[in-house]
Amino acid sequence: MGRQMTGPTRQVETAELEAAAWHARLGAPEVDGATIEEFFVWRSMPVNAEAYRRVESVWKQSGTLQASPAIQAVLDEAMTQGPARSRRGRGRVWALGGLSAVGAALALGGFAWWWTEARPLYATGVGEQRLVQLADGSSVRIDTDSRLRVRFSGDERRIELIRGQALFDVAPDAARPFVVAADGARVVAVGTVFDVRRDAAGLRVTLVEGVVDVAGPAGQTRRMSAGRQARIGAAGVSTREVDTRSETSWTEGRIVFVDAPLDQAVAEVNRYLTRPVRLASGGEAAVRVNGSFRIGDREAFVAAASGALGLRATPEADGAVTLSTP
Repeated sequence: MGRQMTGPTRQVETAELEAAAWHARLGAPEVDGATIEEFFVWRSMPVNAEAYRRVESVWKQSGTLQASPAIQAVLDEAMTQGPARSRRGRGRVWALGGLSAVGAALALGGFAWWWTEARPLYATGVGEQRLVQLADGSSVRIDTDSRLRVRFSGDERRIELIRGQALFDVAPDAARPFVVAADGARVVAVGTVFDVRRDAAGLRVTLVEGVVDVAGPAGQTRRMSAGRQARIGAAGVSTREVDTRSETSWTEGRIVFVDAPLDQAVAEVNRYLTRPVRLASGGEAAVRVNGSFRIGDREAFVAAASGALGLRATPEADGAVTLSTP
């Protein structure tokens, strides 16, 4: 498990702090050979190499440290400290953007705070999907109206699924399990492909490839094999066999219904719509439907429901469409 960190000034993992320090040192106007050799020794450890890649990525995305008011304040303070005296030794005096070593250290402290607060948070809007490549080689395909946070440490790769759905294609790393946490439950994998969905109905995990351990909020743990789906709730963890291609069809831009109640089908279609389909109260809610529809294609779904089930489609003033019995 990763270290517990609390408060806005919480401690950054050792590898990331060291990576930030190395980024500052190597960005100096003058760097000697001994420093470069030391850097390569440090970077030879996988956890350090990954931390350095993350720092470089965040640095490039941010443009410069000065883009952050918090960092600018630290830099301004450092600039007022005056020049540092030269130090004797085998290396040359290094600086960060013209700052003295003292200023660089202060800037590094500000950068560490900024880096901690800038931990990757990924989100999608209604109808949007997104593919994210993670630093360890894993990938995450995020479905509509979803939100997740990535927190990697030296002994764990952790994803917090705040809401929605995502498919994880995990790069193998026996030393660092890949953990998806959601609603008090945990899914633990090393190298595998699985889908996690969190919504008002609860939490479900669909395993496409490999093996995962699913632990419920009460501590009950189930080991899953490919082709099965776990549902996690107050009663514990239950599993069943499923058609994984249908369950993950959203990753190919389609929704597949196999004997689904109409009200559930409408709810699934609406996940991708800003102008929803409504179902008038009546016995048609329990009617079973089958079919494959392109995500976001409301018209095709409404036309199919109207034609196959004999329902009336009524446009509403707010842009919605209501399905009802004639």
